[in-house]
Order: sequence, then C-alpha cells, then structure tokens
Amino acid sequence: MRITDETHRFTALSARLTGFDGAALEATGLTDAYRAVAAERLGAGPYARLLHELRETDDSMDGELREAARAVTYLWYTGSWPGPPSVAVSSRAYAEALVWKAAGLKAPATEPEGYGSWAGTPDRSGPGDGIEGRGL
Repeated sequence: MRITDETHRFTALSARLTGFDGAALEATGLTDAYRAVAAERLGAGPYARLLHELRETDDSMDGELREAARAVTYLWYTGSWPGPPSVAVSSRAYAEALVWKAAGLKAPATEPEGYGSWAGTPDRSGPGDGIEGRGL
C-alpha cells in the first residue's frame, strides 16, 4: 500500500474524530480501505471538504460536514458505513472495529475458541481488571 498525503490527512482526521492515535488506527490495517469507502460514499466534493476543512470538531461545523464526520467516526467504531441500509465493509472490519478496543474486548465470534467457549471464565485483560462480581 502506497502512503500518500491523502492517506496521512485521512488518518489525522480519523484520529481527531475517534480519539485513537494514528498508530492505533494504522494497526487495524484498514486505513486505506476506510479512506476508499469514505471517498466513495461521501462523494468527491464532500470528502475533499472533510479532509481539508475539518480542523476541529466543534459547534461551528455545518450540517453536511457534521454528517460526514459522523459517518467516518461510525465507520471506524463499527466497521460499517451508516445507512439506511448500513453497509458492512468486511469481516475483518467487524473484528477490528474500535468499539471492541474501546471496551477492552475482542469482537464476538472472531476468536477460534469454538462452540461453548462462552461458558468459561472470560479473560479479564481489559477495563475492570481486578474487580470481581458476586454471583446471585
């Protein structure tokens, strides 16, 4: 994958929108795919405007720019483009969605643990480490 100025701008924009740094976004391996999806779905004009005009996310954004920013944020957090109908990018996008990383979880059905794996004690490597619940 060739890294261009557009890729850098899209990554920087995405980091501002999602709260994840550029390295974390690039680690998903989906930066270029998401850039292509955003460019296609938004159209050339709105996409270029989003890349060039959005410096800060604030109340001064107009409706078109705000909706474009929301759509790109939704894409990163869910792995799909908002609808109707919502369009899933790929199974990898689902597995790498930022919602799972923000929650300290792995996406359901993406680990090769097999049938019945939900019955075991979960790995507590995310938020809430050391907090034990009480059974009823």
